[in-house]
Amino acid sequence: MKKNTVLIIGAGVAGLMAAHLLSKAGKKVTVLEARNRTGGRINTVNNESFFKETELGAEFVHGDLPVTLALLQEADISYRSANAEMWRYKDGRFDENSMVIEDWDMLMQRLDEQQEDIPVWDFIEQHFPGERYEELRNSVWSYVSGYDTADPRNASTFALRNEWEHEEMEAQHRVQGGYCNMISYLSHSCKNNGGEVFLNAVVKHINWRPGHVVITLTDGAVYEAEKLIIAVPLGVLQAEAGETGAIHFEPSIGSHTTAIQQMGFGAVIKLLFAFEDAFWLDVDHVNIDKMGYLFSEEEIPTWWTQVPDQSKILTGWVGGPAAWDKAGKTDIEIRDEGLQSLANIFKIDTDELKGKLIAYRIMNWTADPFTRGSYAYDKVETAQSRKVLGKPVEDTIYFAGEYLYSGTAMGTVEAALSSGKIVAEKILY
Repeated sequence: MKKNTVLIIGAGVAGLMAAHLLSKAGKKVTVLEARNRTGGRINTVNNESFFKETELGAEFVHGDLPVTLALLQEADISYRSANAEMWRYKDGRFDENSMVIEDWDMLMQRLDEQQEDIPVWDFIEQHFPGERYEELRNSVWSYVSGYDTADPRNASTFALRNEWEHEEMEAQHRVQGGYCNMISYLSHSCKNNGGEVFLNAVVKHINWRPGHVVITLTDGAVYEAEKLIIAVPLGVLQAEAGETGAIHFEPSIGSHTTAIQQMGFGAVIKLLFAFEDAFWLDVDHVNIDKMGYLFSEEEIPTWWTQVPDQSKILTGWVGGPAAWDKAGKTDIEIRDEGLQSLANIFKIDTDELKGKLIAYRIMNWTADPFTRGSYAYDKVETAQSRKVLGKPVEDTIYFAGEYLYSGTAMGTVEAALSSGKIVAEKILY
């Protein structure tokens, strides 16, 4: 049995940020991570012949985000521009910088008039029925499920209104060397300050009383602490008893358990394709080399290049209900859906395109037992639930993760870092 001042479950960015700050302040910290690697939903592919600094998980710094950029500066990690044009492929043609959605102004006006929060799809069907608004309905469904990775049938109208009203096309960045460099810095900082990080440590049971926590792993190992930070993805906290990664509390944590189930957690599958040549540059369009993001109505609808970097890699993305529907598919099946989608867009024979593919990686985050989805989104009940989860259980059990963040950078590394920082400060001060 090992006694520690603070135990942290989860070596993702929220857990490691808390470990970094607590260990630096002199606390004895132990981090327990279920996977065989640190990073959680950060997973940089950086040691393979065909993928260099390529992200299977979090990829961009969405704007000049204060906590993220301050940590990169502290760690002496540089970042570079990821600014790129957004294109659309529809009805057989490519349109550059064509992201205007018809009737969007009317949508925002109706949103401003809405007095009661309801699921956004209920709102859309009430206010924009019929054939006249079919394109608007399709656009909202695609946007909410693709960008927010949410189910529009559950997502909060008020939360999306707030997101859309404050939406800005800010500068995008990529971390030099990949986000893994940030993870390495936080992990090494914890260890250098006397902390420990254990991998393949799957927590099964938490027995607690005020000021004392006993953790039991699936292999029977036991850890004790005065305080506990739970920094696993929301999808793991929502897992049913008996499922891989599910955590049992004894005694139960009451209102916190209820609040966990009232939070929204999205779904996503990410595809990395490395080709022998950048065939998309052969499209007869004068500015095709500026294309960064490409949105379509294909089975795998969203793709992006590495622009402004020159690369032969395409990244595919499918989120929301469509990703849930594909959660049980094999990597080969998802690969083939991706190739067919690209073949349809670029008018290339599928077998020819398959012959150009020299490497691929599929990251089915929704099927991953230690993630079980993508990132959080707000349901109607979420705002109140977030307040509940933001308070520790008897000053003993604390929660950290991107799902607790309520600022304008929801679902990002910034959100996770901010949450880890806040929890560490609660324990220290």
